[in-house]
Amino acid sequence: MGLDVVELKKRIIDLLREDEEFRLAVTGLLGLDAILLELKKLREDFNKFIELEEKRWEENRLRWEEQERRWEENNRRWEENNKRWEELNKRWEENNKRWEENWRRWEENWRRWEEQEKRWEENNKRWEEAYRRFEAIEAELARLSKAVAEIGVVLGSIGRRWGRDLERAVLEIYRHALEERGIEPGKVEKFVYVDSEGKYYKKGARIEVDIYVHDERLYLIEVKSHAEYEDVEWFHDVSKIVEKVLGREADKLILVAVHIDEEALERARELGMDVIYGAAIP
Repeated sequence: MGLDVVELKKRIIDLLREDEEFRLAVTGLLGLDAILLELKKLREDFNKFIELEEKRWEENRLRWEEQERRWEENNRRWEENNKRWEELNKRWEENNKRWEENWRRWEENWRRWEEQEKRWEENNKRWEEAYRRFEAIEAELARLSKAVAEIGVVLGSIGRRWGRDLERAVLEIYRHALEERGIEPGKVEKFVYVDSEGKYYKKGARIEVDIYVHDERLYLIEVKSHAEYEDVEWFHDVSKIVEKVLGREADKLILVAVHIDEEALERARELGMDVIYGAAIP
């Protein structure tokens, strides 16, 4: 009844395959149960390790995505900053152009101021020369005035003619200023009107004023060696009367005086008169 070795081996292998209880019993006898448990534990630990690593990889992936998003955001901000810098550079270039233009204008204005300064210096020299001439004329007029006062009684009959000659002399002194205004001193005429009926002023009043007409423009002129406040008022009133007599308004009232009181000068300008004078007296 004995089995040979080959059949015994085959039978044992079949039992190990088919009979789990027999297989465990054999495994226990061989000490493999501890090994299997250890392998099972190692497999569980390995699975946990794999899960942990997968979790870490997922966290890292999320972090990398966040980092990527941040890099994209930074790139976008850098692009915006670059655009802003380009805009600022463009504005700086425009400002530089404006500063260059302003600087060029300042240089041009400075050059003009220097030219004006030279002109003012030349004008000052001319005025100084004119003042010296005026002083000489004033001295001469003072001498003449004194002489006229001394012989006033003797020259009473020709007083009117003398006054007219004095007016001519003053007009000649200021010839340049009058010519600049389009007036030829030699063609200034005396306008005389006697209001016999009192139509425009007092009855029998004699109205006199110098008149100049050119290119249909009417100029009324008053000549004084020394103009006072009352002279200005009188000239203004007489001009209104003459305008009524002539039936037209004067284009300009011109007061010519060697000397004029400052209050008279101010009043004349208030009334719109053009004043030609040598010196204003306080």
